[in-house]
Amino acid sequence: MAYRDFQDFLNRLEKETELKRITYPLDPYLEITEVADRVMKSDGPALLIEKPKGYDIPLAINTMGSKRRMSLALGVEDYEVIAEELESLLKPELPEMGSGFLGKLRSIPAALPQLSKLMGVAKSAPPLTVKEGICHEVVKTGDQIDLFEFPILHCWPLDGGRYITLPLVFTHDPNTGKRNVGMYRIQVLEKNKTAMHWQAHKVGAEHFRAAQEKQQPIQVAVVLGGDPALTFSAIAPLPPAIDEVLFSGFLRKKPVELTPAKTVDIKVPADAEIVIEGYINPGETCMEGPFGDHTGYYSLADDYPVFHVTAVTHRSKPVYPATIVGIPPMEDGWMGKAVERIFMPFVKLTIPEIIDMNLPVDGVFHNICFVRIKKRYPGHAYKVMHALWGLGQLMFSKFIVVFDEEVDVQNLSEVIWRIGANVDPGRDVCIVKGPLDVLDHTSPYIGFGGKMGLDATRKLPGEGFTREWPDVIRMSPEVKEKIDAIWDELGL
Repeated sequence: MAYRDFQDFLNRLEKETELKRITYPLDPYLEITEVADRVMKSDGPALLIEKPKGYDIPLAINTMGSKRRMSLALGVEDYEVIAEELESLLKPELPEMGSGFLGKLRSIPAALPQLSKLMGVAKSAPPLTVKEGICHEVVKTGDQIDLFEFPILHCWPLDGGRYITLPLVFTHDPNTGKRNVGMYRIQVLEKNKTAMHWQAHKVGAEHFRAAQEKQQPIQVAVVLGGDPALTFSAIAPLPPAIDEVLFSGFLRKKPVELTPAKTVDIKVPADAEIVIEGYINPGETCMEGPFGDHTGYYSLADDYPVFHVTAVTHRSKPVYPATIVGIPPMEDGWMGKAVERIFMPFVKLTIPEIIDMNLPVDGVFHNICFVRIKKRYPGHAYKVMHALWGLGQLMFSKFIVVFDEEVDVQNLSEVIWRIGANVDPGRDVCIVKGPLDVLDHTSPYIGFGGKMGLDATRKLPGEGFTREWPDVIRMSPEVKEKIDAIWDELGL
């Protein structure tokens, strides 16, 4: 189902008893973070802070902080059904058995662009342009602009300032005009000026580099609120050909309505709570940070572009959407887990031997990757490791561990047992160098460092293993069946 707007989503959460209203005037300076952190780590509800201290604008947080709420955000009972739909769309149409080698060759270009099927489905709900939307009920320009009228969080004690933490950042490639919607934290510097933390590997940063090469400013629109399907699309590792707004239309089964912004040549969601418009000049930077980040550590201060605000528009009675990150588990853990499950079909399309994958929340997703495969030949685990390191944002994985097909990689107890039992450090470790998340504080250089792969699969003779590989201890099926039948009589 599609939501009319962000507040419609909040109403759904409240109806499902997934939202708690807080009437106490919690301070956006640290207090809201402390309350939200406790709630997130106890699997608590979404929170609507009705009157943050010093503000009349309510603040919503933890709205996607569970599997149930993440599913509701995408308009389904369980987001796994979206993964199943994508898997069906991307399933290659294999040739008939008798088609021979030539037929198999012809199937390759037909199989890969099952992406074109997805493109077709996404384009079946193209965005609609409307003249106005609720996002323009109030329009402020010039001296009227004051970002501090919103309850923007100062999340952690050592943060460099107040941060907009759940923004959708709209930019266009100055060469092609292609739109991108990304999510990059935004530090508020003055009432009409912020820092824009788009990292070097992000598309927004690539658009900015292209604008700098032309020696021209880049226009930006920062959107808060709207249907949460678009918020999810902004963090999704979509193939370059697929537009986030189109994908959002696919998710919500209804076109996204866009309306022209007031001071920049960008169309923004008409149902947004708040829109911040402006531009970034080539070569103009400022010191941004520190910021208490999803790694559980403060990311260090560094130079990032300066965003000049030319207009702020919002609905007459907006709700300010926010999130916090820090030591996991946090709300972003559930958002990331939805990404992992929904985009597994894309990974399988490129690496079909993969059966399942787990990016554990406590590994902050890009640090640790557990994957199980249908192993068929010596060195197969290493082939999978390198394929994953070459695949989109999985290039940031610091540790990849490959397991056999019978291992449940979602079961951390089994994962640790198998690593301890099956890995010989002198034989089964692969160390490489490559790109890392710029937030990684351990690497010798920003965004570049070492990675490790572990082969935890059963070893084959062709991998230098000449001893007998033992069997896993399992009870015989007959005994298990007999004990099942008498279990109740045992009184246990």
